[in-house]
Amino acid sequence: MTAQRRAVNMIMRLTGTEIGKEKMNRVRDRSKGHQVGSTIDQDEVARFERIARTWWDPKGPMGTLHKFNPVRLQVIRDAAARHWARDVALGRPLEGLSVLDIGCGGGLLCEPLTRLGANVVGIDPAPTNIEVSRLHAAESGLAITYRQTTVEDVVAGGERFDIVLAMEVVEHVADVPAFVAACCSAAKPGGMLFMATLNRTLKAFALAIVGAEYVLGWLPKGTHQWDKFVTPRELEAAIARGGLTITQRDGVVFNPFTNQWKRSRDLDVNYMLAAEKPL
Repeated sequence: MTAQRRAVNMIMRLTGTEIGKEKMNRVRDRSKGHQVGSTIDQDEVARFERIARTWWDPKGPMGTLHKFNPVRLQVIRDAAARHWARDVALGRPLEGLSVLDIGCGGGLLCEPLTRLGANVVGIDPAPTNIEVSRLHAAESGLAITYRQTTVEDVVAGGERFDIVLAMEVVEHVADVPAFVAACCSAAKPGGMLFMATLNRTLKAFALAIVGAEYVLGWLPKGTHQWDKFVTPRELEAAIARGGLTITQRDGVVFNPFTNQWKRSRDLDVNYMLAAEKPL
Protein backbone atom coordinates (compact mmCIF):
# COMPACT_ATOMS: atom_id res chain seq x y z
CA MET A 1 0.00 0.00 0.00
CA THR A 2 1.43 3.37 -0.99
CA ALA A 3 1.80 6.24 1.45
CA GLN A 4 -0.83 8.17 -0.53
CA ARG A 5 -3.34 5.34 -0.25
CA ARG A 6 -2.66 4.99 3.48
CA ALA A 7 -3.32 8.72 3.86
CA VAL A 8 -6.62 8.42 1.97
CA ASN A 9 -7.70 5.54 4.19
CA MET A 10 -6.79 7.56 7.27
CA ILE A 11 -8.85 10.56 6.07
CA MET A 12 -11.79 8.21 5.49
CA ARG A 13 -11.59 7.05 9.11
CA LEU A 14 -11.19 10.58 10.46
CA THR A 15 -14.12 11.97 8.48
CA GLY A 16 -16.44 9.20 9.59
CA THR A 17 -17.62 5.90 8.20
CA GLU A 18 -19.98 7.34 5.59
CA ILE A 19 -17.35 7.72 2.88
CA GLY A 20 -15.79 4.38 3.71
CA LYS A 21 -19.11 2.52 3.65
CA GLU A 22 -20.07 4.02 0.30
CA LYS A 23 -16.65 3.18 -1.11
CA MET A 24 -16.79 -0.46 0.07
CA ASN A 25 -20.33 -0.88 -1.24
CA ARG A 26 -19.27 0.42 -4.64
CA VAL A 27 -16.24 -1.87 -4.78
CA ARG A 28 -18.37 -4.87 -3.75
CA ASP A 29 -21.05 -4.08 -6.34
CA ARG A 30 -18.76 -3.03 -9.20
CA SER A 31 -18.75 -6.47 -10.83
CA LYS A 32 -22.57 -6.42 -10.87
CA GLY A 33 -22.66 -2.98 -12.47
CA HIS A 34 -20.22 -3.71 -15.29
CA GLN A 35 -21.69 -5.01 -18.54
CA VAL A 36 -19.49 -7.66 -20.14
CA GLY A 37 -17.92 -6.29 -23.34
CA SER A 38 -18.76 -2.70 -22.43
CA THR A 39 -16.94 0.12 -20.63
CA ILE A 40 -20.24 1.31 -19.14
CA ASP A 41 -20.57 1.14 -15.36
CA GLN A 42 -24.31 0.78 -14.77
CA ASP A 43 -24.03 2.01 -11.18
CA GLU A 44 -22.57 5.28 -12.48
CA VAL A 45 -25.28 5.55 -15.14
CA ALA A 46 -27.98 5.06 -12.50
CA ARG A 47 -26.41 7.71 -10.27
CA PHE A 48 -26.54 10.35 -13.01
CA GLU A 49 -29.95 9.17 -14.19
CA ARG A 50 -31.39 10.07 -10.77
CA ILE A 51 -30.36 13.72 -11.09
CA ALA A 52 -30.70 14.05 -14.87
CA ARG A 53 -33.55 16.57 -14.79
CA THR A 54 -31.40 19.07 -12.90
CA TRP A 55 -28.79 19.47 -15.66
CA TRP A 56 -29.85 22.99 -16.64
CA ASP A 57 -30.37 24.31 -13.12
CA PRO A 58 -27.25 26.41 -12.34
CA LYS A 59 -28.12 26.27 -8.63
CA GLY A 60 -28.76 22.52 -8.61
CA PRO A 61 -26.49 19.46 -8.34
CA MET A 62 -24.85 20.37 -11.67
CA GLY A 63 -24.09 23.94 -10.60
CA THR A 64 -20.35 23.26 -10.45
CA LEU A 65 -20.34 22.10 -14.07
CA HIS A 66 -22.10 25.30 -15.10
CA LYS A 67 -19.21 27.27 -13.57
CA PHE A 68 -16.68 24.83 -15.03
CA ASN A 69 -18.12 25.00 -18.54
CA PRO A 70 -16.57 28.30 -19.77
CA VAL A 71 -13.00 27.11 -19.20
CA ARG A 72 -13.71 23.76 -20.88
CA LEU A 73 -15.22 25.53 -23.85
CA GLN A 74 -12.30 27.96 -24.09
CA VAL A 75 -9.72 25.16 -24.14
CA ILE A 76 -11.60 23.22 -26.84
CA ARG A 77 -12.33 26.28 -28.99
CA ASP A 78 -8.82 27.72 -28.87
CA ALA A 79 -6.99 24.43 -29.47
CA ALA A 80 -9.31 23.46 -32.33
CA ALA A 81 -9.00 26.92 -33.90
CA ARG A 82 -5.21 26.62 -33.85
CA HIS A 83 -5.31 23.11 -35.27
CA TRP A 84 -7.56 24.04 -38.19
CA ALA A 85 -6.13 27.58 -38.58
CA ARG A 86 -9.43 29.26 -37.70
CA ASP A 87 -9.90 32.78 -36.32
CA VAL A 88 -11.76 32.70 -32.99
CA ALA A 89 -12.69 36.37 -33.48
CA LEU A 90 -14.98 35.42 -36.37
CA GLY A 91 -17.56 34.03 -33.96
CA ARG A 92 -18.02 30.56 -35.48
CA PRO A 93 -14.50 29.09 -35.54
CA LEU A 94 -15.76 25.50 -35.52
CA GLU A 95 -17.93 25.96 -38.62
CA GLY A 96 -18.45 22.65 -40.41
CA LEU A 97 -16.44 20.53 -37.98
CA SER A 98 -18.07 17.36 -36.66
CA VAL A 99 -18.00 16.85 -32.87
CA LEU A 100 -18.79 13.77 -30.80
CA ASP A 101 -19.50 14.57 -27.12
CA ILE A 102 -19.24 11.30 -25.19
CA GLY A 103 -21.21 11.28 -21.95
CA CYS A 104 -22.92 14.50 -22.99
CA GLY A 105 -25.21 14.61 -19.95
CA GLY A 106 -27.75 17.38 -20.42
CA GLY A 107 -25.90 18.96 -23.35
CA LEU A 108 -24.00 21.67 -21.45
CA LEU A 109 -21.12 21.50 -23.94
CA CYS A 110 -23.11 20.46 -27.00
CA GLU A 111 -25.15 23.67 -27.13
CA PRO A 112 -22.31 26.25 -27.00
CA LEU A 113 -20.25 24.15 -29.42
CA THR A 114 -23.18 24.20 -31.84
CA ARG A 115 -23.34 27.97 -31.53
CA LEU A 116 -19.64 28.04 -32.49
CA GLY A 117 -20.58 26.36 -35.76
CA ALA A 118 -19.90 22.69 -35.02
CA ASN A 119 -22.11 19.81 -36.13
CA VAL A 120 -22.56 18.08 -32.78
CA VAL A 121 -23.58 14.55 -31.86
CA GLY A 122 -24.06 13.99 -28.13
CA ILE A 123 -24.20 10.46 -26.76
CA ASP A 124 -25.00 9.18 -23.28
CA PRO A 125 -26.09 5.80 -21.87
CA ALA A 126 -28.63 7.43 -19.52
CA PRO A 127 -32.04 7.77 -21.25
CA THR A 128 -33.23 10.71 -19.15
CA ASN A 129 -30.06 12.65 -20.00
CA ILE A 130 -30.90 12.27 -23.68
CA GLU A 131 -34.54 13.25 -23.09
CA VAL A 132 -33.48 16.39 -21.21
CA SER A 133 -30.86 17.26 -23.83
CA ARG A 134 -33.27 16.97 -26.74
CA LEU A 135 -35.92 19.05 -25.00
CA HIS A 136 -33.51 21.85 -24.06
CA ALA A 137 -31.98 21.95 -27.56
CA ALA A 138 -35.45 22.21 -29.09
CA GLU A 139 -36.36 25.03 -26.70
CA SER A 140 -33.12 26.79 -27.64
CA GLY A 141 -33.70 26.36 -31.37
CA LEU A 142 -30.53 24.32 -31.86
CA ALA A 143 -30.08 21.38 -34.23
CA ILE A 144 -28.15 18.80 -32.22
CA THR A 145 -28.23 15.04 -32.62
CA TYR A 146 -28.59 13.17 -29.34
CA ARG A 147 -28.44 9.39 -29.01
CA GLN A 148 -28.66 6.95 -26.15
CA THR A 149 -25.65 4.84 -27.05
CA THR A 150 -21.98 4.21 -26.29
CA VAL A 151 -18.76 5.23 -28.00
CA GLU A 152 -18.04 1.57 -28.69
CA ASP A 153 -21.27 1.27 -30.68
CA VAL A 154 -20.54 4.51 -32.55
CA VAL A 155 -17.11 3.23 -33.55
CA ALA A 156 -18.55 -0.16 -34.53
CA GLY A 157 -20.98 1.68 -36.79
CA GLY A 158 -18.10 3.26 -38.68
CA GLU A 159 -18.67 6.91 -37.71
CA ARG A 160 -15.64 9.16 -37.24
CA PHE A 161 -15.44 12.80 -36.08
CA ASP A 162 -13.15 15.80 -36.37
CA ILE A 163 -13.33 16.41 -32.62
CA VAL A 164 -14.01 13.80 -29.94
CA LEU A 165 -14.78 14.90 -26.37
CA ALA A 166 -14.76 12.84 -23.18
CA MET A 167 -15.06 15.49 -20.50
CA GLU A 168 -15.37 14.36 -16.88
CA VAL A 169 -16.29 10.88 -18.08
CA VAL A 170 -13.20 8.67 -17.82
CA GLU A 171 -13.40 8.56 -14.00
CA HIS A 172 -16.86 7.01 -14.29
CA VAL A 173 -16.18 4.14 -16.73
CA ALA A 174 -15.56 0.50 -15.88
CA ASP A 175 -12.56 -0.08 -18.18
CA VAL A 176 -10.37 2.98 -18.75
CA PRO A 177 -7.95 1.52 -21.36
CA ALA A 178 -10.81 0.13 -23.46
CA PHE A 179 -12.77 3.37 -23.19
CA VAL A 180 -9.80 5.52 -24.23
CA ALA A 181 -9.07 3.18 -27.13
CA ALA A 182 -12.64 3.60 -28.38
CA CYS A 183 -12.39 7.40 -28.02
CA CYS A 184 -9.18 7.40 -30.07
CA SER A 185 -10.79 5.27 -32.75
CA ALA A 186 -13.72 7.70 -33.02
CA ALA A 187 -11.43 10.52 -34.17
CA LYS A 188 -10.86 11.03 -37.88
CA PRO A 189 -7.30 11.05 -39.23
CA GLY A 190 -6.13 14.61 -38.60
CA GLY A 191 -8.75 15.01 -35.89
CA MET A 192 -8.52 15.90 -32.21
CA LEU A 193 -9.38 14.27 -28.89
CA PHE A 194 -10.07 16.21 -25.69
CA MET A 195 -10.30 14.48 -22.32
CA ALA A 196 -10.85 15.97 -18.87
CA THR A 197 -10.76 14.10 -15.59
CA LEU A 198 -9.42 14.06 -12.01
CA ASN A 199 -5.91 13.15 -10.95
CA ARG A 200 -5.49 10.33 -8.43
CA THR A 201 -3.71 12.34 -5.76
CA LEU A 202 -4.26 12.97 -2.07
CA LYS A 203 -4.97 16.60 -2.94
CA ALA A 204 -7.72 15.50 -5.36
CA PHE A 205 -9.26 13.26 -2.70
CA ALA A 206 -9.24 16.10 -0.18
CA LEU A 207 -10.65 18.73 -2.55
CA ALA A 208 -12.81 16.85 -5.08
CA ILE A 209 -14.38 14.32 -2.70
CA VAL A 210 -14.12 15.40 0.94
CA GLY A 211 -14.33 19.11 0.13
CA ALA A 212 -16.65 19.26 -2.89
CA GLU A 213 -19.04 16.45 -1.88
CA TYR A 214 -19.01 16.25 1.93
CA VAL A 215 -18.04 19.72 3.16
CA LEU A 216 -19.18 22.27 0.56
CA GLY A 217 -21.94 20.17 -1.00
CA TRP A 218 -21.01 21.27 -4.54
CA LEU A 219 -21.66 17.75 -5.82
CA PRO A 220 -23.96 14.95 -4.65
CA LYS A 221 -22.25 12.59 -2.21
CA GLY A 222 -20.87 9.56 -4.01
CA THR A 223 -20.33 11.34 -7.33
CA HIS A 224 -16.67 10.32 -7.41
CA GLN A 225 -14.57 7.33 -6.37
CA TRP A 226 -10.93 8.12 -5.68
CA ASP A 227 -9.78 4.70 -6.88
CA LYS A 228 -11.22 5.48 -10.32
CA PHE A 229 -9.34 8.76 -10.73
CA VAL A 230 -6.69 8.61 -13.47
CA THR A 231 -3.24 10.17 -13.40
CA PRO A 232 -2.07 12.24 -16.38
CA ARG A 233 0.68 9.69 -17.04
CA GLU A 234 -1.85 6.84 -17.19
CA LEU A 235 -4.20 8.76 -19.45
CA GLU A 236 -1.45 9.97 -21.75
CA ALA A 237 -0.13 6.42 -22.10
CA ALA A 238 -3.59 5.13 -23.04
CA ILE A 239 -4.03 7.92 -25.61
CA ALA A 240 -0.58 7.19 -27.06
CA ARG A 241 -1.53 3.53 -27.48
CA GLY A 242 -4.50 4.76 -29.49
CA GLY A 243 -2.12 6.41 -31.95
CA LEU A 244 -2.61 10.05 -30.92
CA THR A 245 -0.04 12.61 -29.80
CA ILE A 246 -0.60 14.81 -26.75
CA THR A 247 -0.41 18.46 -27.78
CA GLN A 248 -1.69 20.30 -24.71
CA ARG A 249 -2.02 19.85 -20.97
CA ASP A 250 -4.10 22.17 -18.79
CA GLY A 251 -4.92 22.15 -15.13
CA VAL A 252 -8.16 23.73 -13.95
CA VAL A 253 -8.38 25.37 -10.53
CA PHE A 254 -11.08 27.23 -8.63
CA ASN A 255 -10.55 30.85 -7.55
CA PRO A 256 -12.74 31.43 -4.47
CA PHE A 257 -12.33 35.20 -4.71
CA THR A 258 -13.85 35.42 -8.21
CA ASN A 259 -16.05 32.31 -7.82
CA GLN A 260 -14.68 31.09 -11.16
CA TRP A 261 -12.64 28.22 -12.57
CA LYS A 262 -9.53 29.06 -14.56
CA ARG A 263 -6.76 27.35 -16.51
CA SER A 264 -3.59 26.56 -14.60
CA ARG A 265 -0.34 24.62 -14.78
CA ASP A 266 -1.46 22.71 -11.69
CA LEU A 267 -2.59 19.22 -12.77
CA ASP A 268 -2.96 17.89 -9.22
CA VAL A 269 -6.77 17.81 -9.21
CA ASN A 270 -8.71 18.72 -12.38
CA TYR A 271 -6.88 18.51 -15.67
CA MET A 272 -7.51 18.41 -19.41
CA LEU A 273 -5.54 16.84 -22.25
CA ALA A 274 -5.70 17.60 -25.97
CA ALA A 275 -4.33 15.18 -28.55
CA GLU A 276 -4.07 15.02 -32.33
CA LYS A 277 -4.43 12.04 -34.63
CA PRO A 278 -2.03 11.86 -37.58
CA LEU A 279 -3.38 12.02 -41.10
